Formats: sequence, structure tokens, C-alpha cells
Amino acid sequence: MKERLYIILWLCISGSLFSQSKLDQFLEPSDTLNVSRRNSVVVTEVSLASIALIGLDQLWYSDYPRSKFKTINDGGEWLQMDKLGHVFSSYQLGRLGANTLNWVGVSKKDQLIYGSTLGLGFLTAIEVMDGFSEEWGFSWTDMFANVAGTGLYVGQELLWQEQRITLKYSFHRTHFAKKRPDKLGDGWTEEFLKDYNGQTYWLSANINSFLKIEGVPNWLNLAFGYGADGMLTGEPKDPLFLNQNRIRQYYLSLDVDLTRIKTNSRFLKTIFDVFNVIKVPFPTLELNNKGRVKLHYIYF
Repeated sequence: MKERLYIILWLCISGSLFSQSKLDQFLEPSDTLNVSRRNSVVVTEVSLASIALIGLDQLWYSDYPRSKFKTINDGGEWLQMDKLGHVFSSYQLGRLGANTLNWVGVSKKDQLIYGSTLGLGFLTAIEVMDGFSEEWGFSWTDMFANVAGTGLYVGQELLWQEQRITLKYSFHRTHFAKKRPDKLGDGWTEEFLKDYNGQTYWLSANINSFLKIEGVPNWLNLAFGYGADGMLTGEPKDPLFLNQNRIRQYYLSLDVDLTRIKTNSRFLKTIFDVFNVIKVPFPTLELNNKGRVKLHYIYF
């Protein structure tokens, strides 16, 4: 949840900055290294990361006792929804970092080395802070998920020089949050970040990048989603909540890759890129681990 707060902060600042500029020339990536842009990006990213880490330390960790550095094994919690959150956060922060350096005009190699690793570096810092908290601990499974998210971005750039498969997110409200608002969120904004029952993570694959099918728009994707339901705690055998009906859910749907919509407006291209983290609602087929199949006419 802490990681997604940082992504939202970065998206809001990016969107605000771009929307205030009506000049496509400003938004056009530089062909060569633009030193003033580079300096602005470095200062902005360092400032945002510092503010976020200091804010977490004061507003999040200060409520819990400090401890000696320790590790934990939390790989079985929340039906791995929290781990997918780490994969998603690392991927998206890396994508934003690389795209920003592309705008600056640095080489493709440096975009991957210094930009796509933005998420991994930031999330590693948070994980270390967890390690010194009595409430949590350094999680190797979290770190594996962070590396996987960065690897998904870097691997595709090395293999295809483009992102044929993107990680996306969708959310709908559930009744579980009302049962445990302290843990799952009190109100829509908190639930969006904390209620794993309403979250779905998607692998959205561009159809024409793999199969050239006549008549299929270049922006149309096939999306495979994973979610979970029935969770009031991370642990399935929590003595305070013994009757949890925890269910894994698998989804098949269509999606739109907003970055592949053709437009001559650099402003629109930037907006499409910022909001491409969200899965576009479509009719969706659901299969859960209880063997039940369900059709959603529109799924969020």
C-alpha cells in the first residue's frame, strides 16, 4: 500500500505539470541530452523520493516501535495479492523513470540502467525501513516481487524494444472493508489502496504485437487478471477470523493500450501514457479456484 501511495503522488505531479503546458514542443522527447531537463528531473525525483521516505518514517513507522533489523516470511499472506502489488509498483515506477529519461534525451541503455531501476531502488529502501520496524520486517518475497516487476519492464525492452505486455490495475468496492475498516480501509480512497478483495492485477498483452490479425485495432489488448476474495486478514488461520472463505479469482477480458492510440498531440500522448496504468472496463469472464465460472457484463 505504501508503494502505491508514491505512484499516485508521482502521477498527480506529472499530470499537473504536463496539463499546465500547452506546448507540444515542451512535451516532445529530446533527440539529444537536454542538460536542463536532466537536472530538473534529477532534482524532482530525488526530492519526491526523499519527501516520500521521510513522510513514511514520520507518519507510518513512528506509530510502531523500532527494532533490530529482522527478516520475515510473509509469502503466504493475502493470497499473494500484496506481492502482486509490489510487482505492479516496481514495474510502473520503472516505466515512469525510463519514460522520463527518454524525454530528457538520454540513451536507451541509460534509460534502462538509471530509469527503469527507479522503482526497485525506492522499494528496496522501504523494505529496509520495514526491517527495522517491530510491526513488520524485511521480506525476501517482497524483494523478489520488486525484482520481477523491474525485470518485466527491462526484459521486454531488451527483447522487443517495446512493452508488448503491460501491468495494469483495477478496483471495485467490497463489503469486507466495512467489517474491518481499520485494516481494509474506511472510505473509498483508503479502500482503493488497502482492500485486497477489491483489487485486480492484470497482464495486458497487445494482440497485434504477437498476432497480426486483419481488422483488429492496434490498441486492442487481451488481458489476464488475478484477484482474491473473502479475506479479512493476511493469515488464513487467524484465530480471530476463522470463517474466512478465501477465494482465488482468475479473469479473462479485453483492454485498451492507450499508448497505441494514434494522435498528433503530444499532450494527449502524455495523458494516455499516465493513465495507461488503469485497466479499461470490459465484459469479463471469471473463473475461481472453487470451479465456478461467472460472466461480468462490465468489470472494474
